[in-house]
Amino acid sequence: MKIVCDKSDILNSVNIVLKAIPVKSTMPILECLIIEANEDYIKLIANDMELGIETIVNGNVIEKGSVALNAKIFSEIIRKLPENDVHITTDQNYMTEIICEKAKFHISGRTSEEFPFLPKIEKENPVLLSQFTLKEVIRQTVFSISDNDSNKIMTGELFEIKDNELRVVSLDGHRISIRKIQLKDSYDEIKVIIPGKTLIEINKILSGEVSSMVNIYFTDKHALFEFDETVVLTRLIEGEYFRIDQMLSSDYETKVTINKKEFQSSIERASLLIRETDKKPIVLDIQDDKFELKITTAIGSLKEDIDVEKEGKDIIIGFNPKFLLDALRVIDDDTVDIYLINAKAPCFIRDKDQSYIYLILPVNININA
Repeated sequence: MKIVCDKSDILNSVNIVLKAIPVKSTMPILECLIIEANEDYIKLIANDMELGIETIVNGNVIEKGSVALNAKIFSEIIRKLPENDVHITTDQNYMTEIICEKAKFHISGRTSEEFPFLPKIEKENPVLLSQFTLKEVIRQTVFSISDNDSNKIMTGELFEIKDNELRVVSLDGHRISIRKIQLKDSYDEIKVIIPGKTLIEINKILSGEVSSMVNIYFTDKHALFEFDETVVLTRLIEGEYFRIDQMLSSDYETKVTINKKEFQSSIERASLLIRETDKKPIVLDIQDDKFELKITTAIGSLKEDIDVEKEGKDIIIGFNPKFLLDALRVIDDDTVDIYLINAKAPCFIRDKDQSYIYLILPVNININA
């Protein structure tokens, strides 16, 4: 195999496939990336058996072939090369020469025959989204997946399509995030659980361009995302997702409309008084003529009044500040509506069209805090 690529082009492609390289594996071949050179293209491939990525590299193929190279070593070499053309040549024993200007590396490669290439997926009836929309949907929900593998379902997100509506749901036992998107076309009903890890990595690769599209294909076991010159294939999480509709309620005793930026800034100030090991809640004291945010910790205390519009009953309620901040940071509206029932029931942050819904469970508080 012999190819020539611009350093920036191959580095960009390497950075994309690195997201499917395991940190450590009992199968050394999985710690490799594949360079595959054919007449028409140069392709980089990585696969950790849960997530697989293929991407095309701009370049010239002088001699066809393929090689498996240790991804970490190869990526570090490419990263340190000068900004110029990179010549990569592999001999019959898979010894690989990498030349750029005056730098000449030789590293051992191996045959790609042992590598578990991505399974072929029937590409029928793709769901079409702009890169911008998919990136936003992931950003606005993925923070509330669980990082605890003891409940695999919670480590993924529900992608549910009915007619022309996509609903994306994540939860971790303390909160639920829901985002609804209207699609341009109608589709057969789809209900799958996509690993959060996959979505996080896809979000890093997406350009976010409104004019660039993503084709998403679903099978019984896989989801395939196709965009630009990249294909991302992931295994789906098996199982039945939680019945969240019965957790959602339109009932409320108190409604507060508040400036999002002001509320977010106030919580961020309160968080300065919380040590990482603390589990101190912020307290929202909502009365007719005031909305007071307060917190008391071993470091100190804060009280701050915020202007709001209030409907309904007075209430004093406590929350984990991180959960409120995570939701507020991904809402783009200038004001948010908060719906409350009582100090023990979850609060809902949602817009009028319910295109986003954030459910957050309260925490027990000392009423005199």
